[in-house]
Amino acid sequence: MTQNKVTVLVPGRIHPRVISRLQEQFDVVTVADQKGDLALDDATREKVRGVALSGKLQAEWVEKLPNLQIISNFGVGYDGVDTKQAAARGIIVTHTPNVLNDEVADTAIGLLLNTIRRLPVAEDWLRSGRWAAEGPFALSPLSLKGRSVGILGLGRIGLEIAQRLEPFKVKIGYHTRTQRSDVSYTYFSSLKAMAEEVDTLISIIPGTAETHKIINAEILSALGPNGVFINVGRGTSVDEATLEAALRNGTIAAAGLDVFYTEPTKAGGFLDLDNISMLPHVASASVPTRNAMADLVVDNLIGWFDDKKVLTPVPETPVKA
Repeated sequence: MTQNKVTVLVPGRIHPRVISRLQEQFDVVTVADQKGDLALDDATREKVRGVALSGKLQAEWVEKLPNLQIISNFGVGYDGVDTKQAAARGIIVTHTPNVLNDEVADTAIGLLLNTIRRLPVAEDWLRSGRWAAEGPFALSPLSLKGRSVGILGLGRIGLEIAQRLEPFKVKIGYHTRTQRSDVSYTYFSSLKAMAEEVDTLISIIPGTAETHKIINAEILSALGPNGVFINVGRGTSVDEATLEAALRNGTIAAAGLDVFYTEPTKAGGFLDLDNISMLPHVASASVPTRNAMADLVVDNLIGWFDDKKVLTPVPETPVKA
């Protein structure tokens, strides 16, 4: 098939490597953002057969693309796409798993250490001249030594996190909907049961209706005053007002966040707290990893329009043999 004749829509911002590679293979149509109506004439809407997406795609826009066949999503999470709508229309949705597993797992461990040992605050103590002027930085009140870690979501990335934790000699448990038979980590049948037994909770779950604000007052209270919460999954899984209160009143000891309920965020309620470490959603944000993600977005589109095969479809829209 001559792919130059296939029109691919890019709504909003996406990694520049995606645009560059798409332009080599497809007729690329871009729109600046998704505010309001789809700003394309009827003829162009009819020509669009693929979408390369980073973020959210309005369901209303999908309905206005009558010949859309595939939505190729930049990111392992794809909660910005209505997969039920796509499945009903026979539209394939793909994402970019595996290529970012290591990077996200590495970041989770780094964020955990930063949170427990307050390393960014200690570095700032040096950079601001306070070490020379005021003396040694205060001892960190927490340590990773002897901790019991519960991982919420033991999928591809969760498993990588668990394997990285093993050399730290901590106890490792997990909660998922279904117990795994290929690991020896302690399985907990519910999130609350796990929170009651561990003192460190790492969340790496997707953003779905079922996981919305699943980290709530009950879970944080169960985690306890020595508890540490780390989130490298989705910000929508956390009740942020409750988390802020828990950090202020000592319900838990500390938290580390790479994701937030609304992004980008000013994180106003957390800025004056010294028991939280925050990152601007950078877990997969290295040049090599983001390039690999960009390539997978394009390769899924090429595969589909070459021979109706994709590398990484989401389970809600499987490719029929």
